[in-house]
Amino acid sequence: MEEKKLDVKSIIGFVLIFGILLFMFYQNKPTPEEVEAQKAKQELLEAKEASENQNPQIAEENKTPVLNLQDSTAVANYKSTIGAFGYTSPSEGITEIQNDLVYLKVSNKGGQIIEAKMKTFVTYDSIPVYLVKDGNASFGINFSTSDNRVLNTQDLYFEPTLTENNGNSVLSMKAKVSANQFLEYRYEMKQGDYLIDFSVKSQGLNGVINTSQPVKLSWKLKGIRHSKSIQYENRYTRLTYNHEDGKISKLSESSDDDEKEEDVKWLSYRQHFFSSILANDNSFKSADLASVNLVEEENKTDKFTKEYSSVVPLEIKGGEISENLNWYYGPTDVKVLSEYKELGLEDSIPFGWGIFGWINRYVFTPFYSLLSSFLPYGIAIVVMTILVRLAMSPVTYKSYLSQAKMKVLKPEITELGEKYKDNAMKKQQETMKLYNKAGVSPMSGCIPAFIQMPIFYALFMFFPTSFALRQKSFLWADDLSSFDTIFEWSQHIPVISTFYGNHISLFPILASIAIFFYMQMTTGQNMPQQPGMPNMKFIMYLMPFMMLFFFNNYASGLSLYYFVSNLITIGIMLVIKKFILDDAKIHAQIQENKTKPKKENKFQKKMREMMEQAEAQKKK
Repeated sequence: MEEKKLDVKSIIGFVLIFGILLFMFYQNKPTPEEVEAQKAKQELLEAKEASENQNPQIAEENKTPVLNLQDSTAVANYKSTIGAFGYTSPSEGITEIQNDLVYLKVSNKGGQIIEAKMKTFVTYDSIPVYLVKDGNASFGINFSTSDNRVLNTQDLYFEPTLTENNGNSVLSMKAKVSANQFLEYRYEMKQGDYLIDFSVKSQGLNGVINTSQPVKLSWKLKGIRHSKSIQYENRYTRLTYNHEDGKISKLSESSDDDEKEEDVKWLSYRQHFFSSILANDNSFKSADLASVNLVEEENKTDKFTKEYSSVVPLEIKGGEISENLNWYYGPTDVKVLSEYKELGLEDSIPFGWGIFGWINRYVFTPFYSLLSSFLPYGIAIVVMTILVRLAMSPVTYKSYLSQAKMKVLKPEITELGEKYKDNAMKKQQETMKLYNKAGVSPMSGCIPAFIQMPIFYALFMFFPTSFALRQKSFLWADDLSSFDTIFEWSQHIPVISTFYGNHISLFPILASIAIFFYMQMTTGQNMPQQPGMPNMKFIMYLMPFMMLFFFNNYASGLSLYYFVSNLITIGIMLVIKKFILDDAKIHAQIQENKTKPKKENKFQKKMREMMEQAEAQKKK
């Protein structure tokens, strides 16, 4: 029996799909320079750690000194160091401020937030979600004084005052120079709101602050792990920022990265499903941004994903500081962030780029939100899949019709192959003439693939980043926004653990089986053969294998979608084959088309002329 081979249409479609998959998975692969930089950085850290282990004195010198408030001499030396700001007596107190959604702890030292806890969310192991805890974050302002001191507010002690303003909790933290001269951090929390009004203002410090030297705000944070798989969570953990009048940019999520930007509206330290955001009512003139990847491989003991840092200059007006800012500690949820349209925080969600992001943001996200408002979350995915496939059924019909036409033409194509088996150029010319006369285009089967590409990529971004799916279970999957696991192991297996993972997910297996049968139906047609092409059986096994490998570490909701989608597509194709398309009618239509005069388009004419020239050159 003659071995089946792929036609041009199938090969192009396969290459396109394979290219899309490669693009999605490897678009952020670090460059050789980044790899070398990361290696050098790791070697430097290891050398430093080894040095500190050998010489504890060096390690001790690198630590920030802790002021012993019981030591009067130490306190006197501290006040002498900070000069005029020694007016406030040092006190290691902590002030709690909260609403029904967020709980904060603000330290007297530095006047900064040292703990931020979500009151309505927990991690995969049922621990409250913390965005700030145990020293993972720091916030401070660096400035110089008129008596040539360089100070950082992290080292200053602030005096707290907690009050209420129209039902809102207001915390004023003041680092004083005198009773009426101070630098103030003001926090205001409203009930039912993740956004915290935050202002940095000075009063009476004109002449105390050296305005000839830059005043810089510094904010650092290490992302705390919240998910079972730190590698999976880290894939969607990223520093995002709004700059240059609404432009949204990001630092790399897979390697160390840094940028210097201008006109920055807000900075988002995204930790997959939760974000810490600093926004400015106006804009920061510029910002030096950096992100360091802390995850090298899957590890159950690692606590942090990435380390972010931002340094922005503050403008001095009339010798004083005055900045109206906002803190956001909350979910990376489109329902919540869309409430802050004036700040544009919704843009910090990773919808995807271009038309893919548009489809995700304005079609799938609201559509799924509607379905899940009255259906269980897993059932909502199934219903959405059914509706999407029904909407795409005309495309499926066109694809299957193209395959049926190619099947009808197969005997004539085979005959041409035998007739011109020693002249590949002539065979190609005659084949194209036959296609033109019959009104069949081998490329028509690729059009459905092009149409479905934006939907494929939009869904690829939707499922792992949709907050609505977080910790929502369906059947054996505990979390539809993460991979489902039916078996796992702790031992690292080379190659397998790196590319497949240390677990087996069931939904990708089911999706791959469905894809196999779908490929068998589509590539199993008696299509025209092309010499030198891979055989169909190779593609039928390769595509499901690729999907099995790629989706094992992705959202189970995505695998569920493709499993149901392929089942529905198979059903639609069976209906089309049994009840809609008739091979005899298609053959009659093709024969009728052959009798009609056909006008070449520019592309066909150009291709024909090129082939004729090549044939003439060959004869010479």
